[in-house]
Amino acid sequence: MFKQKKVLVFNAGSTSLKYQIFQEKGLRVLAKKNFSNLNYKKNDHLRIFSKILKEIGDLDLIKIVGHRIVHGGGKFDQPTLLNPQTVKKISKFNHLAPLHNPYALKILTLAQKYFFKIPHLGIFDTSFFSSLPDKAKIYALPLRYYQKEGIQKFGFHGISHYYLAEQAAKKLNKKLTEINLITCHLGGGASITAIKKGKAIDTSMGMTPLEGLVMMTRAGDIDPGLIFHLIKENKLSQEKVYHLLNHESGIKGLSNQTSFLNLLKKVKRGDNKSKLALEIFIYRIQKYIGAYSGILGKVDAIVFSGAIGAGDSYTVQKIKKGFKILDQIKVFRIKTDEEMAIAKECEIFLNKKIFSKS
Repeated sequence: MFKQKKVLVFNAGSTSLKYQIFQEKGLRVLAKKNFSNLNYKKNDHLRIFSKILKEIGDLDLIKIVGHRIVHGGGKFDQPTLLNPQTVKKISKFNHLAPLHNPYALKILTLAQKYFFKIPHLGIFDTSFFSSLPDKAKIYALPLRYYQKEGIQKFGFHGISHYYLAEQAAKKLNKKLTEINLITCHLGGGASITAIKKGKAIDTSMGMTPLEGLVMMTRAGDIDPGLIFHLIKENKLSQEKVYHLLNHESGIKGLSNQTSFLNLLKKVKRGDNKSKLALEIFIYRIQKYIGAYSGILGKVDAIVFSGAIGAGDSYTVQKIKKGFKILDQIKVFRIKTDEEMAIAKECEIFLNKKIFSKS
């Protein structure tokens, strides 16, 4: 009996591992799971991986493995075969996405041990932003830092933003190349992207995921002088400032809440710190939407996604309240699916390989 080949996709974070198994033809989802609260230092991923292998069953049916890689450092703007040479290059950007890249490569190493005869394809969050114009991606530092060191805005959540753009185009019944969109990925990490005729022309995250919106634990946009103040006046080390801005700021720093659902519960109970945190979070989103509406000129739709954007409608209603620009633009709430987007890229890769052999 003929057995259908499968596509396996991994999406690894610093404390999580998501995977999905797809039927190769048609990309029907066969299995999916999200493991959280993992400690990679204690090798939790090894235990989890054995569960995934049992779920897969016949390993020979896997035809390709797709991996989400957050940071391509401006060097990888296309899906890329992951071999020792490309992995070595990717690892040089680990410090720019320390909560994702190293763990994705750990999973890759493990996956290649069991699936060593088939291609492993890296799909990069930063690749969608390779279309950013110079005026959007170059910081106003001495130009040599961009020319010699590649210091620039890279952007993140690109796989999600592209998936949302495709889905919005379907809802509008138009080609992606014919529309302008603002896509909002709102979760623990949050970013907003301006998309003009299918291409990203600006995005809120920068060289690292710290820039842009207020997030669950990240500060987002701040005065750079504040960093020197913290070091000089508060006697904080560089490492402590880095930890403060990445892990102790944002909604957590303002309200002491580590869950957005708990934050909303506190807001509805009248907790002032939680109300302030939500107001700042929403205000920053509104500022970016306003700015991106201006540079796009015409906006066909605004898309909200992520656990916050596509979850409880309360937050999106708060963003829309009193924000007149949203009264004139279609607003969609779409659940993102990065694994599906990666699987599609794997399918395209396989079809190209088949075509090249014919």
